[in-house]
Amino acid sequence: MYRYKRVFLIVMDSLGIGAMPDSDKFGDFGVDTLGHIAEKMDSFTIPNLRRLGMANLKAMDKVDPVESPLAYYAPLREKSNGKDTMTGHWEMMGIETTKPFITFTEHGFPPELIKELEERTGRHIIGNKAASGTEILDELGEEEIEKGHLIVYTSADSVLQICGNEETMGLENLYHYCEIARELTMKDEWRVGRVIARPYVGKKKGQFVRTSNRHDYALEPTGKTVLNSLKDAGFDVISVGKINDIFVGQGITESNRSKSSVHGMEQTIEIAKRDFCGLCFVNLVDFDALWGHRRNPIGYGQEIERFDVKLGQLLPVLREDDLLIITADHGNDPTYTGTDHTREKVPFLAYSKKHKGSGPLPEEDTFAVIGATIADNFSLAMPEHTIGHSILDSLR
Repeated sequence: MYRYKRVFLIVMDSLGIGAMPDSDKFGDFGVDTLGHIAEKMDSFTIPNLRRLGMANLKAMDKVDPVESPLAYYAPLREKSNGKDTMTGHWEMMGIETTKPFITFTEHGFPPELIKELEERTGRHIIGNKAASGTEILDELGEEEIEKGHLIVYTSADSVLQICGNEETMGLENLYHYCEIARELTMKDEWRVGRVIARPYVGKKKGQFVRTSNRHDYALEPTGKTVLNSLKDAGFDVISVGKINDIFVGQGITESNRSKSSVHGMEQTIEIAKRDFCGLCFVNLVDFDALWGHRRNPIGYGQEIERFDVKLGQLLPVLREDDLLIITADHGNDPTYTGTDHTREKVPFLAYSKKHKGSGPLPEEDTFAVIGATIADNFSLAMPEHTIGHSILDSLR
């Protein structure tokens, strides 16, 4: 019934590999997340990605291609209108997003939304601007704790973020306020892709630390995805990281929350030691959240190196009938202006111990080849109104 009993799909969040043909329409010129990171690194040690074929797919400084890569590889273009987390992940599983999510980067959220949120939460809102999460805590954390206010802010993404001190506000209260915000931002004029709870600890400026109890309240996918097809057919759909949040639990049979990208890989390795049949879908967010948005190419490069170490531990655990796919959901060039995601192609690396071949595949015009290939592997039809075509027959 299937060629691969288990598929491991790992998303290196924001690891773009160069500008899309339409990147300029999104204000992105000459962007290249992986290429520019490699240029900035004094050395770049990624032996496992290299032997899979990453340097064959994407030319980069300090990392030479290999003569016989282990994986099949191709660049993927995004068909959807956007460059954000949800758009990229949804497209992987078959949904084309034609209307981009609203952002409030320039002026913050409208007074009408803030007023209603204040009335519903019973707290005065401070912030209401685009900011770095660490910077806004240093600026307003003490005020929030002392006066019982509520820090609300956004970013270059379509998000409404709410900070809450775990010790003085409490996690449950923070989550409740985010649920209220999610309800309010379902209106078309306020419709953001995600409301994010940003808990932290500490009492004074310079001591605030965000915790791993972040929780995303995303919009539900606009239709059925490949995940729904897998679950409905009785296959396992195991999520690691924020995958469960991105799909609002739809099509997920088991959810694992990660404390970091390294932890996410450790969870994936442990899952690979178990027996299951279906998909393990992994998002590793630190590349994007800690380094891309903060425009830190060295930190980003070092995070890739840490991932590569864990990849070297995962590969021997994979079984003969496993398929490993490594990809990304958008770009976030840490050398570019601003703090926004960048519209880029993403890598597609596909490896299995049973493959007799490897090497380049044609560039594809949608991320949805990933979901379509997984559905084809398990002999499932793509859900109605989804996009994508299978390249399963190319993986031999």
